[in-house]
Amino acid sequence: MPRSQIIGHHLIWTLYGHWLPNDPRGSGSQEVRREQIAELGPLYVGRRPEPKQPSREELRAFHQQAEARLSFPRFWLDAAKRKDCGLSLAEIISQRSYTVWAGAILSNHMHLVIRKHRDDALQMWHQIADSLRLRLREFQDIGPLHPVWSERPYKVYLKTPEEVRSRVTYVQRNPAKENLPSQHFDFVQEYNNWPFHKQT
Repeated sequence: MPRSQIIGHHLIWTLYGHWLPNDPRGSGSQEVRREQIAELGPLYVGRRPEPKQPSREELRAFHQQAEARLSFPRFWLDAAKRKDCGLSLAEIISQRSYTVWAGAILSNHMHLVIRKHRDDALQMWHQIADSLRLRLREFQDIGPLHPVWSERPYKVYLKTPEEVRSRVTYVQRNPAKENLPSQHFDFVQEYNNWPFHKQT
């Protein structure tokens, strides 16, 4: 995929243990590395089509079984942790000169729609993950050895302004899905049709 075709990226960070490789919703993983986790069910590569998505009860049962097989307990981002994530994001985005068009910090995952940069998508994912990992490990219920993010980065390449706008809208709607207040961050800039913003 030529780099010149890419306008931006939709990056997602999922907290440790919240989306396993054999999650019944499907996943982007190609294998399940731990036997204890593999016993929970088969691997489905990609997102399962809507008619085959698990019910809330089925998903809850899966996570209850998985919880005992994880090396560390799962944790959630409460209001204090979300606030600290926002502060850490602002710092790393400023330091790296990233341009962010949308962001959402939720209870167990986080989204950014971000313009392409000299750092590629994986480098941006890891730069941000590392920054937030250090900040979150300051909380007493997480600790210095606790994994923070799932190991597999999630990224989508965006090649047209329409794709960027679609992802921006999707990310902006995420907090309401979790009954969280709407989120506004100083580091988020309105998408201006880049890289075609100077065309009449």
